[in-house]
Amino acid sequence: MDRTPRTLLEAATYFADADRAHAYAVRWRWPNGVACPRMGCGSASVQAIPSRKKWRCKECKRQFTVKVGTVFEHSPISLSKWLPAVWLLANTKNGTSSHELGRALGVTQKTAWFMFHRIRLAMKAESLMLLSGEVEADETFVGGKHHREMTVNVLGWKRLKHGPATGKATVFGMVQRGNGKGKSRARAMVVPNQKASSLIPKIYENVVPGSTLYTDALRSYRQTDRDFIHEFIDHSLAYVEGRVHTNTIENFWSCVKRTLHGTYIAVRPFHLDAYLDEQVFRFNAREDDDAGRFVAALKGADGKRMTYKALTASHPRWRLRPGRAANARI
Repeated sequence: MDRTPRTLLEAATYFADADRAHAYAVRWRWPNGVACPRMGCGSASVQAIPSRKKWRCKECKRQFTVKVGTVFEHSPISLSKWLPAVWLLANTKNGTSSHELGRALGVTQKTAWFMFHRIRLAMKAESLMLLSGEVEADETFVGGKHHREMTVNVLGWKRLKHGPATGKATVFGMVQRGNGKGKSRARAMVVPNQKASSLIPKIYENVVPGSTLYTDALRSYRQTDRDFIHEFIDHSLAYVEGRVHTNTIENFWSCVKRTLHGTYIAVRPFHLDAYLDEQVFRFNAREDDDAGRFVAALKGADGKRMTYKALTASHPRWRLRPGRAANARI
């Protein structure tokens, strides 16, 4: 089989052979011939070492494999396991548990978790193209409820903390509505809070000024009136007024929360951006087939690198006061 597998059964069968999986990765990585992946080199003058599945660059004199310069670099896991893992995460609508992947591939849960985070990095969109036309923007809160958190006022009275953001992480997203020429596209990210100082800069970073912006009645969005055609819907009165609504982004939030609550269960806030990248990837590629999403995820693996130390050492324990959003268990 020279073409890309079209189904999970074909992928599992095809990539089960380590030599075929390696050959497929080489064709994917270097369709025009093997070249040195080292930064600043890129020479096509290389010598193959078939017995070790390596090449030697005649310019920089260094050896390399097909994994060098990708999210798979320095991984002892074979490509016959990596490629089915990419297929699973790219195509399972509600995500895949690291426990499930570990059982399927015969690796530990810790290894499967690290593999998925590398694949999520490959899924991260790097496009600089801004959203335009009709764009919906909305914020939501992700996390569990804290029932025992209290504050004490100046008179000594205790009262329960309340509000939609209590103990939760704030997530902000934008969706460009589809038209006859293309489908809708989404972007999402974690922000500190729902204040204008957190939301407005993200809008200017991702949306072309002059576009039509639809939001809810949150006052934080009012500052966009100067540079955008801003219309909002007050959800206490109605959910749709002609073309003014946020139903598209709300649909995206339902997909995100179904995945987080049903599959991943307890995502930490400092890893939440990676899970959003995964959901954004599948949402934007929803009209493609399984093979297309698999190839798109593989293309994103080139030129990126993630180490376990960097993944876990950024926020080793997060010893913050209980109840703060950064310490909430999502």
